[in-house]
Amino acid sequence: MDPHAAADPRLGTTSLLDYAESIEQQIMQLGGEKPILMGHSMGGLLAQLLGARGLAKSLVLLTPASPAGILALTPSVLRSFWSIQTTWGFWNKPTRQTFAEAAYSMLHLLPAAEQQAVYDRFVYESGRATFEIGYWLYDPRHAARVDASRVNCPVLVLAGAQDRITPVSVVRRVAKKYRASATYKEFGNHAHWVVGEPGWEEVAEYALNWLRAQ
Repeated sequence: MDPHAAADPRLGTTSLLDYAESIEQQIMQLGGEKPILMGHSMGGLLAQLLGARGLAKSLVLLTPASPAGILALTPSVLRSFWSIQTTWGFWNKPTRQTFAEAAYSMLHLLPAAEQQAVYDRFVYESGRATFEIGYWLYDPRHAARVDASRVNCPVLVLAGAQDRITPVSVVRRVAKKYRASATYKEFGNHAHWVVGEPGWEEVAEYALNWLRAQ
């Protein structure tokens, strides 16, 4: 997808369930072998949804979005999505944070020049999926609901103490949801962009060592 192209309006109504179904179809093509599912942010929630379908060997959740039942709308989260949430009908529209919102919420540990370079690669996202995550109480399809009792594989939950868009207090509750099978690790010197922040190697090394131990 071209970050600078106009968004397909159909993206606005794409559900978390649509994303999960698409990924499940890809998993089914693996011939019965369960993959390790690693997801960052909303991808972390999708990994949880697929784990509850019995489709994963292990789950690695990097600063994951939270499933239904966990209230995640803290002041920093509201600020992170302010331009989106104040747009009427955002739940049916493609959405994209402003640069200022992205720099505040996800990229604040990156050098200023790198923040812009990363943001320039951001594409539009589904307003419907955003609504399903943040306002799950009002979602009649319960798209963000995850039955933790059906997640039977090992789960690694990684959090950044300086995260503003998936605050560490919220990620701790995600780990608690899977406490029977979860390992929780919090990085004090990281925020949301653990995939590219300075020192990202320590996060990758921890996840790799955990996977090797499984």
